[in-house]
Amino acid sequence: MKILENVSLKKFNTFGINANARYFLEANTVFDIQNFLADKSFSPFRAVAGRLLILGGGSNILFTKNFDGVVLKNNIKGIELLREDAEHYYVKAGAGELWHQFVLHCIKNNYAGVENLSLIPGSIGAAPIQNIGAYGVEQKEVFLELEAINIKENKLVVFSKSDCRFDYRDSIFKQEAKGKFIITSVTFKLYKTPKLNTSYGAINREIEKMGDKEVSIASISRAVCNIRRSKLPDPEKIGNAGSFFKNPTIPSEQYQELMKRFPEVVAFPPSPSDNRAGAKVGSEARGEGWKLAAGWLIEQCGWKGKQVGNTGVHKDQALVLVNYGNAKGAEVFELSEKILQSVKEKFDVELEREVVVV
Repeated sequence: MKILENVSLKKFNTFGINANARYFLEANTVFDIQNFLADKSFSPFRAVAGRLLILGGGSNILFTKNFDGVVLKNNIKGIELLREDAEHYYVKAGAGELWHQFVLHCIKNNYAGVENLSLIPGSIGAAPIQNIGAYGVEQKEVFLELEAINIKENKLVVFSKSDCRFDYRDSIFKQEAKGKFIITSVTFKLYKTPKLNTSYGAINREIEKMGDKEVSIASISRAVCNIRRSKLPDPEKIGNAGSFFKNPTIPSEQYQELMKRFPEVVAFPPSPSDNRAGAKVGSEARGEGWKLAAGWLIEQCGWKGKQVGNTGVHKDQALVLVNYGNAKGAEVFELSEKILQSVKEKFDVELEREVVVV
C-alpha cells in the first residue's frame, strides 16, 4: 500500500472538481486500513477532525478547496452469500463495491429487496451512512449489520441496525459517530420471496411501457433505471452528485399555512411506508408533519435549467446541480447558497444539503 502526495481528486468525485489531496492512499483490505492507522507518522491526521477523509464512490461529495490531510480511498471488494434460511438470504458486501453492481448481482441471483434502489451512484460503504432511498424503499429495510474500524482504537467493531439509528437520509455516522469509524463491509437481509413495490406511480407506468407481462425484481430494476436515466444526468457526461438537497420536513401547521399561499405545493408524508411520493395537497398527514418536494420548491424559485458561470441547475431536475466542465467547488457551493436563500425567502422553508461539502 503506497501513500502518494499531492494527488488530484478530479477522477475520484462525480462532480469532476479538480482539488488536490495532500496525501492519498487506496486500501484494498481491512489489513491495509489498520496498517495505515498503526503508522505513527500519520497520527496527527487521525487525531485532528477533518484531516482524514474516507472516500468511496465520490458521488456525494463537493470539494470546495484542496484537502490538507489524508484521503483514504476505500476499495475493499467482494460479495459473499453468508447463509440462508427459509425466507432470507444473508449477503455480505465489501464497502468498496459499487452499489449498483451489488444490486445487479442480487437481481441475477434472485435476492430481492434492493431492486428499487437500482442505479444509485456510490459505494456499499456509503449506503448506510446516507441511508440511501428511492422509489418507496430505504436501505435500512434490508440492512442487517455492518463492520467498521474504530479509528481511535484501530479495532474492528459491528453495528446492528438499531446501533446505526437510521432516519431519512441520516444515520449515526452523520451525527455523533461522524469521522470516528471506517466502514469495511455491510451485510444485508434479502428476501427469497419478493415483496414487489411498484406503488411509486412512475414504476407502474414504466413497466407498462416496457411491455413486461409479469412484474419481477428484474423488471422493477429496469423500470427504475429507465426513469432515473430520463431524469438525472450521467456523471460521465456532465459532472454532478445527484440530488444536492434533501426534501425538507415541516410541521403540519406550517404546511397548512403554506398550502393556503401555494395550493399546488407538492408534499408527502415522511414515513417510508407511505410510498405515495408526490401526494398532492389534501392528503391527510399522520401527525408526522409533511415532507416537501425540494425540487418543486427550487423550480418555483426559477432555478431549474439556469446556468451561472461554469455551474448551474439541471434542465430536467431542479435537485441536481451540475458542473459544465470547468467549475470550481466554491462556485457550486455559492450557487447552492443562493438557492437556499431564495427558497427561504419565498416559502420560509430551510433546505439542507444532502451532498457533503469539504
